Amino acid sequence: MFSGGYQGKYLRINLTNRTIEEGKINPEWQRKFLGGRGLAARFYYDEIGNDIKPLSSDNKLIFFTGPLTGTIGPATTKIGLATKSPETRQYLCSNGGGFFGPHLKKSGYDGLIIEGKANKPVYTLIEDNQIKIKQGGNLWGKTTKEVNKKLKEIVGREDQILSCGPAAENRVRLSCIQIGERSIGRGGAGAVMASKNLKAIAVKGTGEIAVNESSKFKEVMKDAISYVRKSKANHTKYGTAQYTAIMNELGCYPTRNFQTGVFDGIDTITAEYMKENFFIKNQACFRCPVACAQLCEVREGNFKGAKSDPEYESIGTLGAVCGVSDFAAIIKANEICDELGIDTMSVGVIIGFAMELFERGYITKKETGGLELKFGNGVAMVNMIEKIAKREDIGDLLAEGMLGIAEKMPKMQRYMMHVKGLPLAAYDPRGFYGNALTYGTSSRGACHNVGGWSIRDELLSDKYDRFAVKGKGKLIKSIQDTRGYIDSLGICTVVRSGYGFTDKPQGKVLEYLTGYDFTSELMTIGERIYTLERLIINREGRFRKDDMIPVRLRTEKMPEGQAKGHVVSDEIYNTMLDEYYEARGWDMNGRPTKERLYELSLDNILT
Repeated sequence: MFSGGYQGKYLRINLTNRTIEEGKINPEWQRKFLGGRGLAARFYYDEIGNDIKPLSSDNKLIFFTGPLTGTIGPATTKIGLATKSPETRQYLCSNGGGFFGPHLKKSGYDGLIIEGKANKPVYTLIEDNQIKIKQGGNLWGKTTKEVNKKLKEIVGREDQILSCGPAAENRVRLSCIQIGERSIGRGGAGAVMASKNLKAIAVKGTGEIAVNESSKFKEVMKDAISYVRKSKANHTKYGTAQYTAIMNELGCYPTRNFQTGVFDGIDTITAEYMKENFFIKNQACFRCPVACAQLCEVREGNFKGAKSDPEYESIGTLGAVCGVSDFAAIIKANEICDELGIDTMSVGVIIGFAMELFERGYITKKETGGLELKFGNGVAMVNMIEKIAKREDIGDLLAEGMLGIAEKMPKMQRYMMHVKGLPLAAYDPRGFYGNALTYGTSSRGACHNVGGWSIRDELLSDKYDRFAVKGKGKLIKSIQDTRGYIDSLGICTVVRSGYGFTDKPQGKVLEYLTGYDFTSELMTIGERIYTLERLIINREGRFRKDDMIPVRLRTEKMPEGQAKGHVVSDEIYNTMLDEYYEARGWDMNGRPTKERLYELSLDNILT
């Protein structure tokens, strides 16, 4: 069906019996779900049932590239992942940048499925069509940085390697998979990888990716690159950290475990402060003209020598959520998370929660191993990350994630900031009501990406007031559907407008690449993907009751700032949720109707 963009096959590696097989991808699946997140969800639906436990050998790691991954366009870097999450104990979709996805594609494969469990530590090496499962005992216990240094000698670059760190080996449920200095961050996929005794996957591809109309494709890619360079100048200059001061000014910057939306230590964690005092250089993913990663180094003080590239979310969760205004501590915390393999967002919110418990007297130095775990104590925050990774003292409980903590401390749930077990991102929805819906209805739990980043529309569009209720359900559906297809194309969302990929897709990019004109179908494909994910989590027991946001956001008014007095009450939230379900064609319990499944050509998978 397709004359370009796809290789048409995937790898299936069974670690239990050490078999390696090639599988053909159904072209109809590619037409309906594109690739990346969509195709991974389609395989998940068939292969990972309700009875499968996240850390059992029956769980799988399902990776898929998109049609644009590895091509000459800007930031064609992404690979999508689906697995059952140890953190949320349900369906997880995630993605990562770097060079791994493009090299897998250039090796001749659109996807990779890892199943089973090796009887001892291994790593997998993919060099074009040569695939090997190699002994990895010498890598076990090593940091991701140490693993990458070793395997870089074979494949050439650190960001052609997926690796999990010591936290994953200790089954920390918020452990991630590293791709060089990038992460497949949320949901605990690193623990799934380690549970299979798989320490790393390294790939080196030298093949070609077919293009249907090469000259036309090159021409539109030149225009896309030029547009992206001009329109994303601030991303190049400051990265996503550019939003830090803005969100604080708007009164929605979560501070001290979401007790307020204004951080009094903002002046020393802004993008400008970072640039002036810590910046070294920009870093880029595959073929990215933006290079938004801001590599920073601490030059003096307790954390001298620490290097990392903290983004907006990491600065927010490791900074204001924990009350920490010491940017050096944030850089160090980010570095430790990268090397030990821990999601910066989950760990920051969980430590912020623990800090509030400490200040309220619910936990003491006895539980923290002597740490003065108070808001603003950057040293204690850094030390607690290490304790979580090693499962020491209260770190052992915090390593279980929000759901595990709730089981042990049910009376503390009023202070827990999560949806479906996934901690919130660094935006307080009392400052943007639509953002509450993005957290509540996200397929993977509280998330500003999969759930939809509504803030741009709520702030800049004449159609939406950020404190309005009406219209937010329809808005969030549109944003989520847009993100659904973009996550399946293999590109970074930062550059999407350069391709014409918005909620009103335009252009001939995909036709020139694949030979098939997807453009008019993209929003339907996005909705189909999102609805398939809803079928999955319905099957796993998630319904309306699980789409609720944390108690604090529904009952405590914002105490200060531009959002002062605002709260996303039950009445407000349920009104928006009803509108959202209606727009999606779901019943009021959050289950897609048979009529909507038929319209989206999803009715056939239920038979």
